Amino acid sequence: MTMAPFRHDAGAFCGSAMILAAGRGERMRPLTDSVPKALLPVGGIPLIQWHVERLRAAGFRDLVVNHAHLGEQIERELGDGAQFAVSIRYSREASALETAGGIRFALDLLPLPVFPVVNADVFSDFDYRRLNDVVARLAATPWLDAHIVLVDNPEHHPGGDFTLSGGLVGDGPGERFTFAGIGVYRRSLFEGLVHGEPAKLAPLLRAAIARGALSGERFDGRWVDVGTPERLAALDAALRGEAARANF
Repeated sequence: MTMAPFRHDAGAFCGSAMILAAGRGERMRPLTDSVPKALLPVGGIPLIQWHVERLRAAGFRDLVVNHAHLGEQIERELGDGAQFAVSIRYSREASALETAGGIRFALDLLPLPVFPVVNADVFSDFDYRRLNDVVARLAATPWLDAHIVLVDNPEHHPGGDFTLSGGLVGDGPGERFTFAGIGVYRRSLFEGLVHGEPAKLAPLLRAAIARGALSGERFDGRWVDVGTPERLAALDAALRGEAARANF
Protein backbone atom coordinates (compact mmCIF):
# COMPACT_ATOMS: atom_id res chain seq x y z
CA MET A 1 0.00 0.00 0.00
CA THR A 2 1.38 3.44 -0.94
CA MET A 3 1.10 6.16 1.68
CA ALA A 4 -0.25 9.58 0.74
CA PRO A 5 2.19 12.45 1.44
CA PHE A 6 1.99 14.27 4.74
CA ARG A 7 0.90 17.91 4.65
CA HIS A 8 2.10 20.46 7.18
CA ASP A 9 -0.60 22.31 9.10
CA ALA A 10 1.07 25.00 11.17
CA GLY A 11 -1.88 25.12 13.54
CA ALA A 12 -1.93 21.41 14.41
CA PHE A 13 0.18 20.86 17.51
CA CYS A 14 0.39 17.59 19.39
CA GLY A 15 1.87 19.19 22.51
CA SER A 16 3.72 16.19 24.05
CA ALA A 17 7.00 14.52 23.09
CA MET A 18 9.73 12.38 24.65
CA ILE A 19 13.51 12.83 24.52
CA LEU A 20 15.63 9.73 25.13
CA ALA A 21 18.63 10.62 27.30
CA ALA A 22 19.36 7.49 29.34
CA GLY A 23 22.25 6.07 27.31
CA ARG A 24 25.56 5.50 29.08
CA GLY A 25 27.64 6.70 26.13
CA GLU A 26 30.33 4.03 26.34
CA ARG A 27 31.92 5.12 23.05
CA MET A 28 32.12 8.67 24.42
CA ARG A 29 34.26 7.74 27.39
CA PRO A 30 36.08 9.30 29.14
CA LEU A 31 33.87 12.33 28.43
CA THR A 32 30.80 10.56 29.75
CA ASP A 33 32.48 9.36 32.93
CA SER A 34 31.59 12.69 34.53
CA VAL A 35 28.94 14.17 32.21
CA PRO A 36 25.87 12.44 30.72
CA LYS A 37 26.05 12.19 26.94
CA ALA A 38 22.96 14.34 26.51
CA LEU A 39 24.74 17.28 28.16
CA LEU A 40 27.84 17.22 25.99
CA PRO A 41 27.97 20.59 24.20
CA VAL A 42 27.99 21.26 20.48
CA GLY A 43 28.12 24.84 19.30
CA GLY A 44 28.22 25.90 22.94
CA ILE A 45 24.84 24.29 23.75
CA PRO A 46 24.18 20.87 25.35
CA LEU A 47 22.93 18.32 22.85
CA ILE A 48 19.63 17.88 24.64
CA GLN A 49 18.95 21.61 24.73
CA TRP A 50 18.93 21.75 20.92
CA HIS A 51 16.05 19.26 20.99
CA VAL A 52 14.18 21.04 23.76
CA GLU A 53 14.28 24.36 21.95
CA ARG A 54 13.40 22.92 18.54
CA LEU A 55 10.52 20.88 19.95
CA ARG A 56 9.21 23.97 21.71
CA ALA A 57 9.43 25.97 18.48
CA ALA A 58 7.39 23.22 16.81
CA GLY A 59 4.65 23.46 19.45
CA PHE A 60 5.64 20.59 21.73
CA ARG A 61 5.47 22.14 25.17
CA ASP A 62 5.02 19.07 27.40
CA LEU A 63 8.24 17.06 27.33
CA VAL A 64 9.27 13.82 29.00
CA VAL A 65 12.99 13.13 29.40
CA ASN A 66 14.27 9.75 30.56
CA HIS A 67 17.65 9.37 32.18
CA ALA A 68 19.83 6.94 34.11
CA HIS A 69 23.61 7.52 34.24
CA LEU A 70 24.28 10.88 35.96
CA GLY A 71 20.68 11.81 35.32
CA GLU A 72 20.59 14.28 38.21
CA GLN A 73 22.84 16.53 36.12
CA ILE A 74 20.24 16.62 33.36
CA GLU A 75 17.57 17.60 35.87
CA ARG A 76 19.78 20.39 37.25
CA GLU A 77 20.51 21.69 33.75
CA LEU A 78 16.95 21.66 32.42
CA GLY A 79 14.94 21.97 35.62
CA ASP A 80 11.20 21.94 35.11
CA GLY A 81 11.65 23.46 31.67
CA ALA A 82 10.33 26.91 32.57
CA GLN A 83 13.49 28.62 31.33
CA PHE A 84 12.75 27.15 27.88
CA ALA A 85 9.00 27.88 28.02
CA VAL A 86 8.15 24.17 28.25
CA SER A 87 7.15 21.73 30.98
CA ILE A 88 9.59 18.86 31.56
CA ARG A 89 8.89 15.70 33.53
CA TYR A 90 11.50 13.03 34.14
CA SER A 91 11.38 9.26 33.82
CA ARG A 92 14.14 8.10 36.16
CA GLU A 93 15.64 4.70 35.34
CA ALA A 94 17.86 2.98 37.88
CA SER A 95 19.81 1.60 34.92
CA ALA A 96 19.23 2.21 31.23
CA LEU A 97 16.30 0.18 29.88
CA GLU A 98 17.17 0.48 26.16
CA THR A 99 14.95 2.46 23.80
CA ALA A 100 11.71 0.47 23.88
CA GLY A 101 12.08 -0.37 27.57
CA GLY A 102 12.62 3.29 28.37
CA ILE A 103 9.53 4.34 26.44
CA ARG A 104 7.48 1.61 28.15
CA PHE A 105 8.72 2.78 31.55
CA ALA A 106 7.62 6.37 30.76
CA LEU A 107 4.14 5.58 29.38
CA ASP A 108 2.39 6.87 32.50
CA LEU A 109 3.89 10.28 31.71
CA LEU A 110 2.74 10.09 28.07
CA PRO A 111 -1.06 10.00 28.21
CA LEU A 112 -1.70 10.52 24.49
CA PRO A 113 -2.26 7.50 22.23
CA VAL A 114 0.35 8.73 19.71
CA PHE A 115 3.50 10.69 20.50
CA PRO A 116 6.92 11.62 19.04
CA VAL A 117 10.23 10.40 20.47
CA VAL A 118 13.67 11.75 19.59
CA ASN A 119 17.15 10.60 20.59
CA ALA A 120 19.11 13.19 22.56
CA ASP A 121 22.40 12.06 21.02
CA VAL A 122 21.62 12.96 17.41
CA PHE A 123 21.88 16.39 15.84
CA SER A 124 19.71 17.32 12.91
CA ASP A 125 17.99 20.22 11.21
CA PHE A 126 14.89 18.07 10.66
CA ASP A 127 11.86 20.34 11.12
CA TYR A 128 10.03 19.04 14.17
CA ARG A 129 6.88 20.87 13.10
CA ARG A 130 6.44 18.02 10.67
CA LEU A 131 5.91 15.64 13.57
CA ASN A 132 2.55 17.28 14.23
CA ASP A 133 1.34 16.08 10.84
CA VAL A 134 2.67 12.60 11.50
CA VAL A 135 0.92 12.42 14.88
CA ALA A 136 -2.36 13.43 13.25
CA ARG A 137 -1.86 10.89 10.46
CA LEU A 138 -1.20 7.99 12.83
CA ALA A 139 -4.10 8.99 15.06
CA ALA A 140 -6.39 8.80 12.02
CA THR A 141 -4.84 5.59 10.63
CA PRO A 142 -5.40 2.81 13.19
CA TRP A 143 -3.50 0.16 11.23
CA LEU A 144 -0.26 2.15 11.49
CA ASP A 145 1.83 1.52 14.61
CA ALA A 146 4.67 3.97 14.00
CA HIS A 147 6.38 6.34 11.59
CA ILE A 148 10.17 6.74 11.52
CA VAL A 149 12.61 9.10 9.85
CA LEU A 150 15.40 7.55 7.76
CA VAL A 151 18.60 9.11 6.49
CA ASP A 152 21.33 8.16 4.05
CA ASN A 153 23.82 5.76 5.61
CA PRO A 154 26.74 7.46 7.38
CA GLU A 155 30.27 6.14 6.98
CA HIS A 156 30.15 4.38 10.34
CA HIS A 157 26.92 2.52 9.45
CA PRO A 158 27.19 1.70 5.72
CA GLY A 159 24.75 -1.22 5.75
CA GLY A 160 21.79 0.82 6.91
CA ASP A 161 18.75 -0.48 8.79
CA PHE A 162 15.63 -0.52 6.62
CA THR A 163 14.29 -0.04 3.11
CA LEU A 164 11.64 2.48 2.11
CA SER A 165 9.07 2.13 -0.64
CA GLY A 166 5.80 3.92 -1.19
CA GLY A 167 5.97 5.50 2.26
CA LEU A 168 6.22 2.13 4.01
CA VAL A 169 9.35 0.83 5.75
CA GLY A 170 10.64 -2.63 4.85
CA ASP A 171 13.37 -5.04 5.86
CA GLY A 172 13.96 -6.98 2.65
CA PRO A 173 16.18 -6.47 -0.39
CA GLY A 174 16.66 -3.00 -1.80
CA GLU A 175 18.40 0.23 -0.95
CA ARG A 176 18.73 0.58 2.78
CA PHE A 177 18.70 3.67 4.95
CA THR A 178 19.63 4.41 8.54
CA PHE A 179 17.11 5.07 11.31
CA ALA A 180 17.58 8.67 12.39
CA GLY A 181 16.44 8.30 16.00
CA ILE A 182 13.32 10.36 15.25
CA GLY A 183 9.93 8.68 15.26
CA VAL A 184 6.27 8.82 16.17
CA TYR A 185 4.75 5.83 17.95
CA ARG A 186 1.42 4.44 19.02
CA ARG A 187 1.52 3.67 22.75
CA SER A 188 0.01 0.24 22.15
CA LEU A 189 3.29 -0.73 20.44
CA PHE A 190 4.94 -0.77 23.89
CA GLU A 191 2.15 -1.85 26.20
CA GLY A 192 2.95 -5.55 25.78
CA LEU A 193 6.46 -5.05 27.20
CA VAL A 194 7.23 -5.74 30.84
CA HIS A 195 7.37 -2.51 32.82
CA GLY A 196 10.89 -1.87 34.08
CA GLU A 197 12.56 -4.51 31.91
CA PRO A 198 15.12 -3.56 29.22
CA ALA A 199 13.84 -3.89 25.64
CA LYS A 200 15.23 -2.85 22.28
CA LEU A 201 13.20 -0.95 19.71
CA ALA A 202 14.34 -2.82 16.58
CA PRO A 203 12.32 -6.03 17.24
CA LEU A 204 9.15 -3.97 17.68
CA LEU A 205 9.81 -2.10 14.44
CA ARG A 206 10.46 -5.32 12.55
CA ALA A 207 7.25 -6.84 13.92
CA ALA A 208 5.41 -3.73 12.72
CA ILE A 209 7.04 -4.12 9.29
CA ALA A 210 5.75 -7.70 9.14
CA ARG A 211 2.23 -6.34 9.75
CA GLY A 212 2.67 -3.60 7.14
CA ALA A 213 2.20 -1.12 9.97
CA LEU A 214 5.39 0.98 9.83
CA SER A 215 5.51 4.08 7.65
CA GLY A 216 8.54 6.25 7.11
CA GLU A 217 10.19 9.07 5.24
CA ARG A 218 13.67 9.91 4.04
CA PHE A 219 15.32 13.07 5.32
CA ASP A 220 18.21 14.38 3.26
CA GLY A 221 19.25 17.35 5.39
CA ARG A 222 21.91 17.60 8.08
CA TRP A 223 21.99 14.67 10.49
CA VAL A 224 24.78 13.50 12.79
CA ASP A 225 24.87 10.54 15.14
CA VAL A 226 26.99 12.16 17.84
CA GLY A 227 28.30 8.84 19.09
CA THR A 228 32.07 9.33 19.44
CA PRO A 229 34.39 12.08 20.70
CA GLU A 230 35.62 12.57 17.13
CA ARG A 231 32.12 13.17 15.73
CA LEU A 232 31.30 15.41 18.69
CA ALA A 233 34.41 17.54 18.08
CA ALA A 234 33.77 17.77 14.33
CA LEU A 235 30.16 18.87 14.83
CA ASP A 236 31.14 21.36 17.52
CA ALA A 237 33.77 22.91 15.27
CA ALA A 238 31.36 23.11 12.35
CA LEU A 239 28.63 24.81 14.40
CA ARG A 240 31.05 27.27 15.96
CA GLY A 241 32.42 28.09 12.53
CA GLU A 242 28.95 28.69 11.16
CA ALA A 243 28.09 30.93 14.10
CA ALA A 244 31.29 32.93 13.64
CA ARG A 245 30.60 33.45 9.95
CA ALA A 246 27.02 34.48 10.67
CA ASN A 247 28.23 37.10 13.14
CA PHE A 248 31.07 38.39 10.93
